[in-house]
Amino acid sequence: MTEILEQDAIGGGIGTGERVVDHPAWSELKNAVEEIRPWQSKDGSIDFDAEGAPSRSLVEKTLDRVVASVEALSPLVPHDIAYHRALVVDLRKWAEQGFGVPDFLDSLLAFHPAADRADGLQRLVLFPMYTQNGNLDRNFEAVVLRMVWPEWLSELEATRYDNPGFCGITFEDFTAGYDTNSAVLFPETVAVREAPERFTWGGIFCDREAARFRAVTDEAVRILGLQLPADIEAMVADQKRCEQAFVLWDMVHDRTHSHGDLPFDPFMIKQRQPFWMYGLEELRCDLTAFKEAVKLEAEGNSHGRDVQYAVLFDRMFRFPVSGDRNRNYDGLGGQLLFAYLHKHDVVRWTDNTLKIDWQRAPEVTNQLCAEIEKLYRDGIDRPKLVHWFAAYDLVSTYLAPHPGSKWAKGPEALDLTQQPRKLVDDVLPDEFPLSMFYEALSKKLKGVIAATKGITATSAAGSEQAAA
Repeated sequence: MTEILEQDAIGGGIGTGERVVDHPAWSELKNAVEEIRPWQSKDGSIDFDAEGAPSRSLVEKTLDRVVASVEALSPLVPHDIAYHRALVVDLRKWAEQGFGVPDFLDSLLAFHPAADRADGLQRLVLFPMYTQNGNLDRNFEAVVLRMVWPEWLSELEATRYDNPGFCGITFEDFTAGYDTNSAVLFPETVAVREAPERFTWGGIFCDREAARFRAVTDEAVRILGLQLPADIEAMVADQKRCEQAFVLWDMVHDRTHSHGDLPFDPFMIKQRQPFWMYGLEELRCDLTAFKEAVKLEAEGNSHGRDVQYAVLFDRMFRFPVSGDRNRNYDGLGGQLLFAYLHKHDVVRWTDNTLKIDWQRAPEVTNQLCAEIEKLYRDGIDRPKLVHWFAAYDLVSTYLAPHPGSKWAKGPEALDLTQQPRKLVDDVLPDEFPLSMFYEALSKKLKGVIAATKGITATSAAGSEQAAA
């Protein structure tokens, strides 16, 4: 098999420009993967003793189709030949070991998308994995994607926002686990025998983020009667322009998790904390991207203004009303941003119409970023529990806690003889409920938010044409 792949990679597969999704082997691969997925248990294994389980011979034949399809498609993406070679070995090993819990560490370590981020480069990816905000089971997923790495973004990463592992990507096609709300491709979701010492890449599907943003923002603007400046109205109507905004936003956001005055690093060191701490961390990263976008706009970079309003609108309109209310830290961050801007008279809800002070919005949004940064800077001198209460005070200054909250009553309401991580159990699932404004908005936006499941630039364009 290795010899076949090497010969094809040297032959006519390179430079033909053929799209992987147009090759008959892609349909065969996709169909075979979709047949395997329902047979898999939550951990990715196949239980042949379960009711309705397939025969071992049927699984083996289906896996042979997967391998043959990967072999046929690999010459179209010769830059990933080492990964595909390791992938075939891992697939065979899974069969030889009786289709137990899959271990694809070797092929994962052979996949290096961040090493070649050429704009428009296509890739074929196959792993047993869960899809964040999608399917939590480690089923096989196949996805064809393209890299998003325009020259201007490459220049910013090289000179200003170093993030060598970040990959902006778009969908070409995918299996069922991505027909969901998932907009990421992360190595930590792959089934492996042990976690690598470090992950060297992470992918964000900016086309899905942009299409979802445009759909929800359009509806929110209509419902709220918000009048957009002409340039921002044009941005929301432009899929490609929104993709460019999101890829820049994501690149700066991603690196911010390891930059700044960090009293804790929640995504590198596994800690049990109240969910508002994660909400503040995600909001800090988004507001850092916003702050940098303000600087870029002042320097004449047209993407800077787009990023600002992508952050504002996605955070204010979609985040608070997406997902359930069980420790929804992204939703909390969106609520906090809106409440902060409202209390500083940047947004006003009057006569059933939302108005935004476009002149003051950047200044006041940066002001919230500064308050969170101060919280972090002061946090290094505080014990953990004291820092958690300081963060709670910041959030509760702008958002009303649940009336039944123990944390809202202060330290005297908690058993401080327990370890801090135990006190997390006293946090209510919905510690900061939605305001009346968001309760009403949630009911009106739930349909369009639900309709963005599985959305891509292509599907969004089809919906727009049908509506026209």
